[in-house]
Amino acid sequence: MPRFFVDVSIEPGDVLTLPDEVARHVQVLRLKAGDPIVLFNGRGGQYIARLAEVGRRNALAEIGEFSPIDLEPPYRITLAQGVAGGDKMDWLIEKAVELGAMRFVPLVTVRSVVRLTGERAARRQTHWQALVAAACEQCGRNRVPEVDAPGELAQWLDGLPPAAPGELRLVLSPRACRSFDTLPSTAPNGGTTLLIGPEGGLSPEEEEAAIGHGFEALALGPRVLRTETAGIAVLAALASRWGGW
Repeated sequence: MPRFFVDVSIEPGDVLTLPDEVARHVQVLRLKAGDPIVLFNGRGGQYIARLAEVGRRNALAEIGEFSPIDLEPPYRITLAQGVAGGDKMDWLIEKAVELGAMRFVPLVTVRSVVRLTGERAARRQTHWQALVAAACEQCGRNRVPEVDAPGELAQWLDGLPPAAPGELRLVLSPRACRSFDTLPSTAPNGGTTLLIGPEGGLSPEEEEAAIGHGFEALALGPRVLRTETAGIAVLAALASRWGGW
């Protein structure tokens, strides 16, 4: 059944006016009154519903039973990503949602090709948040990861509290000595933050600053991966290592 994210309170038995963007999607899919759909609001679980009315510009859904389906991995990963240019960032965020990332922190670094400030940064955050919701619709997740406002790496690091017990902070670096095989075999209780640079990577000074804030430098192997590949590779490898599949 088609799945739709609706950022509103849902209760069984309600007749819900679907948000405009969802109504447009219903029309694009050529769904009709009486067709079953699935709705979720990001707060866990999903609702089986039925389209009660499909108009030219609106759609109504009758809410049926609640299903407490939860497809989240048994760990929490924050992906702090140097903003990549072109379509790379969109692709990376979409795939990272499918692989279970729980939060995204877009960062501007010394070597960033893309600079985001002010209104442009706000537009990109809104765009990426919508992309996350669409990826959840596709992959079956019922909890929607959060996308932070883009910010400067140095300011973000300075705003981090000291690493909590059981928390793991990793910064990818081709200069690192620690290999992936040395990571814990089970997920840390305090969550994991993965920091990845943009095209060109982080500068040595930025890596040192991250290490000063509790990050450990991690190497993935002899080959240097592109920024849009590195995060996906680590998320997939951690899913295999920590039971995310």
